[in-house]
Amino acid sequence: MFELLPTLMFIFKGVFMLLGITCLYLFIKLAIRGIQALDIYLDEKRNRRL
Repeated sequence: MFELLPTLMFIFKGVFMLLGITCLYLFIKLAIRGIQALDIYLDEKRNRRL
């Protein structure tokens, strides 16, 4: 029983680390798309004024 607990904690730590890396990757993808959308919006707004 005493050997099972550290093993489970190690597995949970690995799972949470993978979830964190996946969330970071998805957040970076979302930020890149948001920046591109903002750039397109600003270009359209500038072209209407001219």
